[in-house]
Amino acid sequence: MRGVSTPTHPLPRVGLGLAALGRPAYINLGRTDQLPPGRDIEAMKGATHEVLDAAYQAGVRWIDTARSYGLAEDFLAEWLTERRPEDVTVSSKWGYAYVGGWRLDAEVHEAKEHSLDRFRAQWTESRERLGGVLALYQVHSLTADSPLFGDRALLDALAALADDGVRVGFSTSGPAQADTIRRAFELTAQGRPVFTSVQSTWNLLEQSAGDALAEAAEAGNSVLVKETLANGRLVVEPPPAIAAFASERNVTPDAVAVAAVLAQPWASTVLVGPASTAQLASNLGGAGLELGAGDLALLCGFRESATDYWASRSSLRWH
Repeated sequence: MRGVSTPTHPLPRVGLGLAALGRPAYINLGRTDQLPPGRDIEAMKGATHEVLDAAYQAGVRWIDTARSYGLAEDFLAEWLTERRPEDVTVSSKWGYAYVGGWRLDAEVHEAKEHSLDRFRAQWTESRERLGGVLALYQVHSLTADSPLFGDRALLDALAALADDGVRVGFSTSGPAQADTIRRAFELTAQGRPVFTSVQSTWNLLEQSAGDALAEAAEAGNSVLVKETLANGRLVVEPPPAIAAFASERNVTPDAVAVAAVLAQPWASTVLVGPASTAQLASNLGGAGLELGAGDLALLCGFRESATDYWASRSSLRWH
């Protein structure tokens, strides 16, 4: 492969998310000082390619993006064309549109719509950019009140993607993730399940979806875990005991947080979302950290209620 060498330590269960790199503003803490000054399009594309190169070299082979991640699909498409990897799995998402106009001070950065028209338009856009490398297409941020659940035409259109060899999944958000997961996997169309993959938030602060994700994995579905660092909270403001635990093992708190997710047997792919190669290297420190049952019991004891966690997340500002 031109431009990127083969890794010495493959990381088959770790994926790279591009939410923090494809647009100038996002809600992640600890991101601002990692980005290029000015955050113009060319600079952000360069930063994205640097992180992609470093991730590939480290052994990461899964890349996750979305239509609402600004120009992330475009940046990724250029990287794929230039580097020509033959062993990368790409997933993307539809449902949100990026409307921030590449401005840090935009009043609204993304707009959500789970409709057949939005799906058709964004599927066309994603396919134009990512073509045959797109292996998984996901409903972005499905919640129990989504109109998708009652939209037979939309469900049929989603199920039809499987005929083209594309898996269909959904991501979840909010305090009722578990209910959404169970309900979504009950959906059928054309005599088969609509979804075979889920991407949900699970981290040391938000563990409410764990049982539902374990059930999904047991049934043979893929489970991607997002927001493993709680949008940077576990890096910038980790509970003191987690910070102390990390210090005792000579690693960073984010490495501990990633290791805790990798220790969950139901997690097929664990996503990290760094804004720089330095953050990536720190995150990937968790791939080599072994946690015993006692360690996990201690670390998982710092969970918040789902209601409190999602209230805190909603208060994070775009910057």
